[in-house]
Amino acid sequence: MDIATLLGIASAFGLVTLAIVMGGGLALFIDIPSLMIVLGGTLGATMINYPIKDMIAAARAVKNVFQSKPTPLNDIVIQFVGFASKARREGILALDEDTGAIEDEFLRKGIQLSVDGLEPAAIKEIMDTEIDFLKERHQLSAEIFTTMGSFAPALGMIGTLIGLVQMLQSMDNPSAIGPAMSVALLTTFYGAIMSNLICMPMAGKLRTRSKEETLKKELIIEGVVGMTRGDNPRVLEQKLLVFMAPKERESRYE
Repeated sequence: MDIATLLGIASAFGLVTLAIVMGGGLALFIDIPSLMIVLGGTLGATMINYPIKDMIAAARAVKNVFQSKPTPLNDIVIQFVGFASKARREGILALDEDTGAIEDEFLRKGIQLSVDGLEPAAIKEIMDTEIDFLKERHQLSAEIFTTMGSFAPALGMIGTLIGLVQMLQSMDNPSAIGPAMSVALLTTFYGAIMSNLICMPMAGKLRTRSKEETLKKELIIEGVVGMTRGDNPRVLEQKLLVFMAPKERESRYE
């Protein structure tokens, strides 16, 4: 699990809930019609805006917000140093027996393309294209949550207008004014919560995850291309270490 996400949820919702309880209790802020307007309206508007398959893909991407997948860049660099050393000693075809043990699918594909005899430029073109489509898919999921974050406050305002209309029509009945005013105010509250504490932060975390995954794949491309060109393992290692922060770099030759 991603600690930052868990701490963010605990602090954001925890402090808001604590403030509500201290001010009079949670029951005052629970209104089913308001929830129906904001949740139903936001989901409905988003489904009008995007195909259902994209909505399902975005829902599946939610797990990436909560799952922490540290990118083992230094481990990949060590792998490439080993591959490059073996390729220089025994030839690039000797790596064919190692492909089955590679867990990362993108890395395995790159090594296999090299073993199959493709030129470095062709390998880079193929793998760059895969990264481009990966970024598009990730961007779409983040965009959907951003769209939901923009729709939610608007639906809150629609609920507020509904509540005000109901209130104005019930001015001669004081007992009906309270519930109508509750709908008017709570829909705006729910819309703001859904936008600023759920949708927008999730979109931001998905963009961060996409950047991390893209960086990892760009390192793999540089490693595969350098290894295919026959770069010296020491030189290849230095080329790959630049993808990492200085404090994270560990050289096998130091």
